[in-house]
Amino acid sequence: MPLRSTLTYIALIVTVNYAFTVVPLVPLPDGTLWPPVSLLVGFVFVARDFAQREIGHRVLLAMLVGAVLSYFMAGPAVAAASAAAFLVSELVDWAVYTFTKRPFSQRVLFSSAVGAPVDSVVFLGGIGLLSTTGVIAMTASKLVGAVIVWWLVRRREAAA
Repeated sequence: MPLRSTLTYIALIVTVNYAFTVVPLVPLPDGTLWPPVSLLVGFVFVARDFAQREIGHRVLLAMLVGAVLSYFMAGPAVAAASAAAFLVSELVDWAVYTFTKRPFSQRVLFSSAVGAPVDSVVFLGGIGLLSTTGVIAMTASKLVGAVIVWWLVRRREAAA
């Protein structure tokens, strides 16, 4: 399928945003509410990396399609916060891809390491749950998925 990564990216945006509206928040010891769905967002970042390899800078259009679909599936507040967060982290990702010439696995890890905290701050602020503990927990959650995919891609690069 020619646009498999792009379609996967769009589907993950919508799925994760919808999940934010139906999966209950988990209270952390300090009272901060943590969205366990944030564990899946790291995979969305990596799917974006694959989509960007597939369609280049038009990945911004794919992100917009995901945001519009999310508006209807997850509601305006989550869709707006998600779109703002994805746009900011997408610009970080674009810079990593444009200005670094590292192997793909390293770009996946670096773009996630830089984009995840930025995305967390923008998204949590957009839904009214911004806190230091929340940003740390959400960023760490996102990096779990990114590290798993980085390891798998790195292994494939080493075998090639």
